Amino acid sequence: MSYTPADTRYDSMTYRRCGNSGLKLPLISLGAWETFGGYRGEDVARECLFGAFDLGITHFDLANNYGSPAGNAEIVCGKIIKEMPRDELIISSKAGYYMWPGPYGDGGSRKYIIASCDQSLKRMGLEYFDIFYSHRFDSETPLEETTGALDTLVKQGKAIYTGISSYSGAATNEAVGINRARGWAPVTIHQPYYNILGRGIERDLVPQARRHGIGIIPFCPLASGILTDKYLGGNIPAQSRAAEKWGEKWVADNLSPERLAKLEALNALAKERGQTLAQMSLAWLLRLPEVTSALIGASSLPQIQENVAALQNLTFTEAELSRIDELFPA
Repeated sequence: MSYTPADTRYDSMTYRRCGNSGLKLPLISLGAWETFGGYRGEDVARECLFGAFDLGITHFDLANNYGSPAGNAEIVCGKIIKEMPRDELIISSKAGYYMWPGPYGDGGSRKYIIASCDQSLKRMGLEYFDIFYSHRFDSETPLEETTGALDTLVKQGKAIYTGISSYSGAATNEAVGINRARGWAPVTIHQPYYNILGRGIERDLVPQARRHGIGIIPFCPLASGILTDKYLGGNIPAQSRAAEKWGEKWVADNLSPERLAKLEALNALAKERGQTLAQMSLAWLLRLPEVTSALIGASSLPQIQENVAALQNLTFTEAELSRIDELFPA
């Protein structure tokens, strides 16, 4: 069955410029971390990717180690993307974590980064990635080698933009300096962990991103589902990742009675705003001009639809922001 994109796909989505670059991303992007090719199969992935694009989500994010087994997310999503208008899409992937045995199968070496990109392109059936990331900082590899490998991918036409993920503010600043000094492809985007429960980048990375004109696209914006209503009251839905993948220890570590009480208070504020907890949590991220897009994960189309509806109310009063700060300080 062929896919015909909705004619209305660009009517309601907002696009924000990524730092100082010419790249614009939708305020909501869709990732495939643990879902597509992982604990959800091709049929769900197809429904989600097509449905997301119909809502104006043009950016789909992957990595070489996503899926089960590692790499399967790229295979599954690659098949689906072939049925979509490639020039309207931003497809990203990453390399940094373990992929194959031996000394060249993980990290930030030139050998690993370039080999990984080639493998990811083959798995997805693509000629190039719009964004290719160093997935993590590798203290055992000179940073010049890692960012130089990303520059090589741009020169080879295998990537258009380069990014880094989970780098500290200091390492980000160093990477920018290296690239500028050598005339290499700039760091266009940074993908950090960031949400209401984890605000460390506000003190470290955000000032560097602002200084250097780098866009930020947070992963885990809903803290793996904690910042939704699915776990309120201590309930663990049967089809949630907590029930299917993570188990009782994850619940005990992440959903203490004290935290649940704070989440209930956060949920009450969201209701006052006419939003779900998930919608308010996404809107809160997008309050920062440095945040180009919020990178969601989803296992169903209704989840994506709910998240995109967050864009209907992105404005916060000072009183609302203060209430959030009191519950979960930076």
